[in-house]
Amino acid sequence: MSSLPNCPKCNSEYTYEDGSLLVCPECAHEWSLESESDHNDDVRIIKDANGNVLNDGDSVTVIKDLKVKGTSLVVKIGTKVKSIRLIDGDHDIDCKIDGFGAMKLKSEFVKKI
Repeated sequence: MSSLPNCPKCNSEYTYEDGSLLVCPECAHEWSLESESDHNDDVRIIKDANGNVLNDGDSVTVIKDLKVKGTSLVVKIGTKVKSIRLIDGDHDIDCKIDGFGAMKLKSEFVKKI
């Protein structure tokens, strides 16, 4: 019996083969043996509204008026945001905006300066 690798997502040892895929019964993660070697090198690329690649520390401009959830404030179009930080999740930019404070933005609503 061959030894199967642990799940890359939850590190469970109870993985099994299902056709050409490996499956974890604990977290339901599926992956192929070919992609397992590339899994650690997988880097998420975040792009702005124009398709430019964003990096940590970049400056961006807001391209649409954005309502701030829970308040009546609006981040106006053309607002410049300096030194962004890229994070995982739906809102993939973490930043500080003058007059608003710490905030998370979606990359689809900004353009790189």
